[in-house]
Amino acid sequence: MGRLELGISFRGGRSVASRQFHEGALRVLRPHYLDDSGQVCYVVVNPGGAYLGADLFLLDVEVGDGADLLLTTQSATKVYRTPGSFAEQRMDVRLGEGARLELMPDQLIAYRDASYRQRTSVTLRPSSSLVMAEVVTPGWSPDGAAFRYEEVRLRNGIHVETDGGTQLLALDNLLIRPPLGDVTGLGFMEGFSHLGSLVVVDARVDQALADRVHHLTAGYDARTGITLTRTVAGTTGLVLRSLSNSTGELNRLLAACTDLLRERWHGQGPLNLRKH
Repeated sequence: MGRLELGISFRGGRSVASRQFHEGALRVLRPHYLDDSGQVCYVVVNPGGAYLGADLFLLDVEVGDGADLLLTTQSATKVYRTPGSFAEQRMDVRLGEGARLELMPDQLIAYRDASYRQRTSVTLRPSSSLVMAEVVTPGWSPDGAAFRYEEVRLRNGIHVETDGGTQLLALDNLLIRPPLGDVTGLGFMEGFSHLGSLVVVDARVDQALADRVHHLTAGYDARTGITLTRTVAGTTGLVLRSLSNSTGELNRLLAACTDLLRERWHGQGPLNLRKH
């Protein structure tokens, strides 16, 4: 089991950790700043290197009013065989007024006989800004087949909090269960093996932005679709799904989309996490 709690506040012209706690197989590396915007970057580390059967990882992240956090992982999340029970990650996120979170983990790799469930719950204010990326890839198997894992279940619940109460903005469910049927065909993976997702919530999301992002994705070897959520208290969500046969291609596509938002909304350059 691993547990991580991280609270970010805005102080002295930049974002800093005001609360930090970890136990078990989760921790964060020393914070760093990639530019002069004041955005703080934390890297989540799993010293065990992988998720196994019955593992449970709990993350609690709070970004206070006006604070800005970039959260990533040290390497890919690898899920190995999970006999007896699935591995699970639960993440609770709260964003204050004018707070911003970029959640940019490395890819999730599900190996043969792996079962993994991930639940992310986000509560934000109408003035908050959220960008979440995810890439799911199949791990190596002896016969070379792509879908030898048992299950990958990803659930994102996003709520908007106002003075009048909290409303659901989006509930995004992804469930891949290869043993129960052919997931490679039309209407599902459509001949592809890798899946990328991007969720953006911001008051500046609109149809014009969706059209711009869709045009941007046309230059990549992937099949991409974009949907807008309903609008709650003046803020709207954008959900992108992309299918490909390459982790690198999906990472480049998602990076191009997030870099567009970084430059357009925050005047920042392309994201360079310098992990290699």
